[in-house]
Amino acid sequence: MKTKKYDLIAIGTGSAMNIVDAILSKNPDFKVAVIDKDEPGGICLTRACIPTKVLLYPAELIKQIWRAEEFGIDINLNRINFRKIMDRMHSLINPDIKMIKRGLSSAPNIDYYQDVAEFTEPYTLKVGKDLISSNFILLCTGSKPMIPEIKGIEHVDYHTSDTILNITELPETLAIVGGGYIAAEYGHFFGCVGSKVTIIGRNPQFLPQEEEEISEVLRREMSSYVDIITNHEVREISQLSDGKKKLIIENRETGEKNSITVDEVLIATGRAPNSDILKPEKGGIKTDRGGWIIVNEYLETSQKNIWAFGDATGRHMFKHVANYESRVVYYNAVLNKKVKVDYHAVPHAVFTYPEIASVGVGEREAVNKFGKEKIAIGFSKFGETAKGRAMNAKNYFVKVIVERETDRILGSHIIGPHASILIQEIINLMNTSEGTFHPIFEGMHIHPALSEVVEGAFYSLMSVDTYHHVIKHHLSE
Repeated sequence: MKTKKYDLIAIGTGSAMNIVDAILSKNPDFKVAVIDKDEPGGICLTRACIPTKVLLYPAELIKQIWRAEEFGIDINLNRINFRKIMDRMHSLINPDIKMIKRGLSSAPNIDYYQDVAEFTEPYTLKVGKDLISSNFILLCTGSKPMIPEIKGIEHVDYHTSDTILNITELPETLAIVGGGYIAAEYGHFFGCVGSKVTIIGRNPQFLPQEEEEISEVLRREMSSYVDIITNHEVREISQLSDGKKKLIIENRETGEKNSITVDEVLIATGRAPNSDILKPEKGGIKTDRGGWIIVNEYLETSQKNIWAFGDATGRHMFKHVANYESRVVYYNAVLNKKVKVDYHAVPHAVFTYPEIASVGVGEREAVNKFGKEKIAIGFSKFGETAKGRAMNAKNYFVKVIVERETDRILGSHIIGPHASILIQEIINLMNTSEGTFHPIFEGMHIHPALSEVVEGAFYSLMSVDTYHHVIKHHLSE
């Protein structure tokens, strides 16, 4: 079989396309192979960030309607049209997917392969029936839902984040296996639109990636419309004759077992690599024990001029991180600038109600790295600002972590309305040359606006022990 040679092979049509587009804008004679076994646009567009946020906005509106009575407004929520919500989501993402597909299929210098790619030897891949090769390869292969080992799961019709977006009828009851970001956001959505939702997490803490006090506030808020069970393992799952699913769950502390019967099950226990499909070992590309592709500080794999980023490395699986990493790869692979990847200020948000947003390190990591005496924690309640009081946002807060000696911001964690927007001020400061909070004091914050709660956190720096006394009192209010 004759091998077709390319100047560049890009696997994945998400953030890898940032590099492809940049190269082709300056090198129109480049011959590029773009490969994606799924619909083009990457996981973010097709079945993650964008479609889920389209669904979560109606959930936010529903929550606001539920709260209207607090402000003297009497509103009846007569009907929720689940199918219309889902149809709107598809109508917003499908045109983008089709546009990307048309662009890839018609570009004169791109060969678009909608098929599975696997290495046969270094720098050579089999795509469908074709063999292709290049000395410059981008591995932006994404990830897939992790399916836990649960007795009987192979005989059950369950959903993952890959399939749940395709449902057209609202399940009356839904069990979500997992207690992380995906479980929280889908639990919030389905709970708001009318399903009886049960979230089953194996960790003692709901949202274990977040600060304990942040997770606790969200757990309390969501528990009014979602049943959240933590520290439990799903031991067995079976499909009944009427199509319902029965789950046997076990308390990991006491060993006590209970059963839950629901209409649908969503498995949301994390993400797994696609390396079993790619067969990187045949290309001389090293992976870790979990199957994630190993890269150096420049995002180059064990094979020279083969680069991996995004979910493929298993590091920070967020679209904004993949976009940042694509810039680093472009600097290193194309411009030869030798730029090291920097993850000191990686942000993320959880779009529940209230929102959660975090950047940098958490308290535990900061204490372990610097010592308790060398860090300070700032704390400010939304309800201590005029705008927060107007919104009745009394349970929410901003937490900041700084290095005492330098005033450098190490991390921040926010729970409350518009947390994903409020934290951007901190993210930007963490990426300045000094990385301190001084500009927050030097600039003016609009009064009365929610941004004052961020300013207030830096004005109230305290010791770690004092913070724990304060937050304990706040959580008991």
